Amino acid sequence: MFPKKARKVFISSFASLHNKTFATLYFAETISLLGDAFTWVGLALLSYQFGIEKSAVILSIALTLRVSAFILFAPFAGVVADKIDRKKILYITHFIRMGIVCFFPFVDAEWQIYVLVFLLNIFNAFFTPTYKSIIPHIIDKENYRQAIGLSTATFQLLGVLGPGLAGIVSVWLGARYIFFLDAASFIIAGILILKLPADSLNKTKDVTVNEQTHSIWSDVFKGTQLLFSNKLIRFALIIEFISAIAGAEILVNTIGHIKNDFHLTDNYYGWVMAAFGVGAAIAAFVAGNIDKSKGRTKSLIIGVLVLGFSIIAANYVDYYILLFLWLIAGLGQSLAEMPSETLIGENIEEQQQGKVYGAHFAFSHLWWAIAYPIAGLLGNIFPHEDFLYAGILSLALLLIIVVIYSFKKWFTNSMS
Repeated sequence: MFPKKARKVFISSFASLHNKTFATLYFAETISLLGDAFTWVGLALLSYQFGIEKSAVILSIALTLRVSAFILFAPFAGVVADKIDRKKILYITHFIRMGIVCFFPFVDAEWQIYVLVFLLNIFNAFFTPTYKSIIPHIIDKENYRQAIGLSTATFQLLGVLGPGLAGIVSVWLGARYIFFLDAASFIIAGILILKLPADSLNKTKDVTVNEQTHSIWSDVFKGTQLLFSNKLIRFALIIEFISAIAGAEILVNTIGHIKNDFHLTDNYYGWVMAAFGVGAAIAAFVAGNIDKSKGRTKSLIIGVLVLGFSIIAANYVDYYILLFLWLIAGLGQSLAEMPSETLIGENIEEQQQGKVYGAHFAFSHLWWAIAYPIAGLLGNIFPHEDFLYAGILSLALLLIIVVIYSFKKWFTNSMS
């Protein structure tokens, strides 16, 4: 039996689903995320058809193109979300993605994979920030953090369970036909999106003439400026970069640690990464109920501390302790990354939220684009001590940032 307080926290995490509009949007996104898992498993299987020795290169290029599309187009997506009917953005980009996925079964050249992946994620870059910018408009403040937590937890759980389910289904359907199953999930999610009430998804209509005449580039700059000008969001974004360094270390170098240091099979790797995903999902469910402060500073700092100390000892423990450490690391990852999204909804005025969510989506992926090469470099130079140095780097950066912010706060108070 769970303690009464724990049950109350868990149940309150689902309170946002009483809002019918949010529930419809949430289930549409959940179905779409499950379909994405089928696409990426299918893509991994498809890459092997071009040769085992080429599969890693194909997947690495595909992931790089995915992140590049997010960085390049997400800021513009946020601007569009502030200017155009958000429901139209959701269903148009959604059905375009469905059409792109349907081309994957007919791929017969590597370049076709790269083109389709890049196109698919251009429209992902428009869909996701729009989805996030809608949540503050349809959820009351009391349940807003729980709604973000539920969305994040579902994303983490599907990241663990989705590929496993997709792998099982691929045994019957094969590498190519699995993409049609993803297309079917798009149809179901698309029907739910079409049922959403358009009026409640958009910002307030009191738009000034000056706002209408803004250029796209000025709005992109405005979104970035607003993202970094708010001190609470800026601190959260910097913490998010530090957590990306530790998180990238886990995603990049765990497989080598399991196979080269422990000499274990892929199944053991699957279990340890599942532990990481479950930890992240648990934290996402409860984070909104644990730290209710305005700036979520405790959650942010504790998240990086937990994440950093979890990986710092990873090179020197056995497999079963590593399972526990990765579970704790997942908790830290969510605690360090979730607050920035809720802080945007709570601190940025409604008319500007779309462009700020777009800027955040781009920069959060830019952090990972920087962190992945750092993790690769550490794994290459220090193959048996990479987690140690990644943990030290993360904790050192955290210490520097906390000292700087503490000094600025003290200096401001002393001058006032």
